[in-house]
Amino acid sequence: MQKRYYKDSIGNKIFDIFNYIFLGLIIFIMLYPFINQLAISLNDSTDAIKGGIYFFPRKFSLDAYKFVFDNPKLLRGAIISVLRVVVGTSTSVLATSLLAYIITIKDFSGKKFMRRIFVFTMFFSGGLIPTYLLFVKLGLTDTFHVYWIPSLFSAYYMLMIASYMQGIPNSLIQSARIDGASELRIYWSIMLPLSIPVIAAICVFTGVGHWNDWFTVSIYNPSGQWDTLQIFLKRMLLEAETLATLQNQQMAASQYATLTPETVRAATTMVVTVPIAIIYPFFQKYFISGITVGAVKE
Repeated sequence: MQKRYYKDSIGNKIFDIFNYIFLGLIIFIMLYPFINQLAISLNDSTDAIKGGIYFFPRKFSLDAYKFVFDNPKLLRGAIISVLRVVVGTSTSVLATSLLAYIITIKDFSGKKFMRRIFVFTMFFSGGLIPTYLLFVKLGLTDTFHVYWIPSLFSAYYMLMIASYMQGIPNSLIQSARIDGASELRIYWSIMLPLSIPVIAAICVFTGVGHWNDWFTVSIYNPSGQWDTLQIFLKRMLLEAETLATLQNQQMAASQYATLTPETVRAATTMVVTVPIAIIYPFFQKYFISGITVGAVKE
């Protein structure tokens, strides 16, 4: 059979050039805010007030990062954030994938009813005030459990995982049942290993959601005992008196006396963004296949 080669015409070359320019522009628009924040965070605070910093720091300085990492509350918040991501992501993915497997069992008579019940929750909810009152009655406020128990199940992610699992040959499951395997053993030894692409994609979605969430912390953690890294960032971004706060501290009288809100906010933004950005490439190979394969059916 004769191979068909790509016709290298002038029109195709022009089309490729425009594609490269368009994609390069999109990449630049997405990366520029991070590059700009990195440059500001590495710049001298008093010099940063003048503006005009775009890609590179004008006067290199690490004072903003020194202040961020010398703050014991911020480091404690980082530990709580990491713990929340690990616990929240693992429990949510396990519980959601288990529910997804249950509604894909062909012999289970209640799967349609369960699917409809969980889909109903995607469109209707009790609202913020009833939810808050429920959490208070359950004793979840001012505890670490409020970060992961309410997010154990996700109807949307359940449908994605169930759609992927339906593409797994039923003969594998029937063979395991003939060999005497329980449903839990089938889920753990067969369905989970074969669903790694979609599971990894859900891990990315869930982990980023837990890492970036600050609203739950501000509502259900009034005492500040379980403050995460993101709530500190939110406070630094909204407080116009950040500089005055720094000057009121004992250590601000010496090496931190010249700090400004701009560099502190930029440094804190980078501290929050970099960890989750580093983790993403390890899941990237599963990301596209996990979304597309689980969503397309014949």
